[in-house]
Amino acid sequence: MGPDIAPGPDVPWRKVLWERQPFPDNYVDERFLEELRRNEGIRQYRYWAVVKEAVLVGQQLSCVAIFITFWLYMEQGLLSPEVLLWTSLIVGVLGYGLHNALRPQLGTDREPRTHLADLQSAAIFLSFTFGFSPVLKTLTESVSTDTVYAMSALMLLAHLVSFPYAHPSPTGSLSLNAALFASVCLASRLPGALHTFAMLSCALLMFALWPCLLQSIRDHAIGPSAWLCVAVCLGGVGGLGSRWLGGAVLLALALVSVILLCPLLLVKLQRHKDNIQGPWDEAEIHEDLCKVPY
Repeated sequence: MGPDIAPGPDVPWRKVLWERQPFPDNYVDERFLEELRRNEGIRQYRYWAVVKEAVLVGQQLSCVAIFITFWLYMEQGLLSPEVLLWTSLIVGVLGYGLHNALRPQLGTDREPRTHLADLQSAAIFLSFTFGFSPVLKTLTESVSTDTVYAMSALMLLAHLVSFPYAHPSPTGSLSLNAALFASVCLASRLPGALHTFAMLSCALLMFALWPCLLQSIRDHAIGPSAWLCVAVCLGGVGGLGSRWLGGAVLLALALVSVILLCPLLLVKLQRHKDNIQGPWDEAEIHEDLCKVPY
């Protein structure tokens, strides 16, 4: 029998490719749609649970706003580099102590770093940054100010886009490098080399060390970390509003959109999701390579 011959009533159709059957190649019987599955394995989101996760995006946006606020204060001569350095040092020591206090409770499998290793890393970074501050100060002298500001804005946007919000610690290399590059560009427009050193130290504290501390707090207790992120958001709006009212309004609108409106839109649109699976999907071969004899 060939494929053009009408099948008899006693010839059942089988879903196989290796056997010649009296049916067209595109033939299916009435049992084909019995294997249809809709929205299989889709996660159901709750509004306030999504809001808690969206707060992390808002707080990182506020961290960028706080960093810009510090730069505005130093650029206008309202904040001395000595005050920023001592403040960063005190905040860094307190954060390091809190991180070490939470570390034994987290039960990590990796061997923890010693205090001496952490101190050596901090000393090396501060020494190199302080030594190269005069070079970094004159790094963009031949570049126009508008170009420097444009590059800084682009790098900060890249930092926000590439930041690993699900697991902030350790910070992604692309995100951290983009933030530090923007920090160097902005710090090169400050009056002196000490200003540059203070700005870069503050950038390391906010973009590299703060995400690690926030991840430790999240692993220890979800509630306090959410309220801490809210405090950072309020601090970002208030700090930016003290020097740039229009920027504070834009930041507040962005935070409301990201934290409240976008989760609401996600939950509302979830009911319209229609994902189907069935026998037309590609076959997935699950094979344990460890059991294959060599």
